Parts: sequence; structure tokens; C-alpha cells
Amino acid sequence: MKFEILTIFPHFFRGPLDYGIVRRAREAGLIEIVIHDLRAFTHDRHRTVDDRPFGGGEGMVLKPEPIFECLEAIKISSREERLRQDARETVILLSPQGRMFTQSVARELANRARVVLICGRYEGVDERVSEHLADREISIGDFVLSGGELGAAIIVDTVARLVPGVLGNAASAQQESFTTHAAEPPVRSESEPPSSTCGSGGLLDYPHYTRPAEFRGMTVPEVLLNGNHDEIRRWRRHKALEKTLANRPDLLREAELSKEDRKILEEIEVSHAIANRGR
Repeated sequence: MKFEILTIFPHFFRGPLDYGIVRRAREAGLIEIVIHDLRAFTHDRHRTVDDRPFGGGEGMVLKPEPIFECLEAIKISSREERLRQDARETVILLSPQGRMFTQSVARELANRARVVLICGRYEGVDERVSEHLADREISIGDFVLSGGELGAAIIVDTVARLVPGVLGNAASAQQESFTTHAAEPPVRSESEPPSSTCGSGGLLDYPHYTRPAEFRGMTVPEVLLNGNHDEIRRWRRHKALEKTLANRPDLLREAELSKEDRKILEEIEVSHAIANRGR
């Protein structure tokens, strides 16, 4: 899989993409990352990439010419071809006005062969880039950054770890927060060991503990030590539902909830209501 990033600060990416899983994936040839300096596609002595907006206003706006010329130079397919359902390439403009970046968007991008990320800067990007060049605008959150570089690095990291072979254990990605897969464990053959894990099903991840079992008077929940995989799986699901209800109740609207999940949620809400009355 190939990522291409258009930016006016190419050296920014020397750090964020040179560590951990992304670095190992690059070294293994599972992903490729190419950084394009937009100033290389300017034609004046000052290598100008921005200008004041028509109609007035504060700040500067990225000009369209360097971005269009860069995309033409790297020979991306036409926008009409890229907008097809089965297209292998896509061009994304990082923008606060864009669609929210989520795990489901990351999974969709992981099925592409080539993802081009345009990093906005200053007060924005000439609207003709969005209207006639980018396939979509994406935002990493409801806040404003100085530019799209941080967002691009986040997207590369999130998508790269979904590429087959990047993670040492592919099942890890199925058990993480926001992953919309069934909560039940996969069907295993008789020769496979029992599993105490469960997919998130769109919820937040369940709590994790490691050794020592007791640390400064804080102990690991007994259920995790008894070796009963079914009990551990049920406890983890209960905790995932509890944490999601407390921190991100909005996720429950789209989560894959079973009848047992809904019963657990009712019990949690009743328990919280009783606790609150006692305060």
C-alpha cells in the first residue's frame, strides 16, 4: 500500500513515521510513504504557496497551482475513476470542514492501494482543490490545528496497522476500541485453545492488567486469574459496555449489541442510579 503526502513542511514527517509499527511496515515493504514538497511545484523565486483570499479576510490561503501540478506530476487517476466504488486510489484533503475520521473510514482506506493526503495550512486551501481535485475532505476532530500534517500522520498510522501483515497478531485489530466486528469470539476448531477475548463490536476496549497481580495494594480482578475463559470474556464485555456508557455513550447507538448486552446496560444504569441517589 502506498501513501503520498502533499505538504509545505516535508521534514515534519521525519519523526512521526520513523518509529514503531509504521517503521517496521515500511522496512518490510508492506507500505510505502512518499512525501511531496509543494514548494517544488512553484515557479517564482520566492517559491510562493499561499496568497490573500479574494473578498478580504484574515490570514493566507494555500494556492491551487502547486497542488494541482503535484497531483498531475505523480500521475494520479482521474477524479471520475477514483470516485468509483472499487477504485484503488483516493485523494483526501485534510480540513476541519471534512467528514470525521473514524475506524470505519480507516478500514475503508486500508482496502485502497494508494492514498494521497493533501495537508492544508494557514487559513485554508483554495476551494477549487476541494471542488475539482480531492475526492473528499477529512477531519481528525472538532478542533483546529495549524495544518494537516499531524492529521496526515495520524491517518497513516491508523490505516497502516490495518494492512494485512503489519501487526504481528492480526486479531489484535479486531479487539480494539471502535472496531465494528462481532463481540463474540471466532469459531475455533477443537485443536485450538479456548479464547477469553472478544471483539469490541464498536465499543471501547475492555480494561487490561498485567503482572504483578498486586501492586501497591491495588489488585487485579480475581476473575482474570481463575482461568475460566467464558467468565473472563463475559467480564470483559461487561466492562467494555460500562466504560463506553460512561465515556462515549454516543457509540452505543451504532454498536453491535446483543440481547445480553442490552440487559447488562440496563443493570449498569440501574446500579448507577442507585449509587447516585445514595450520594
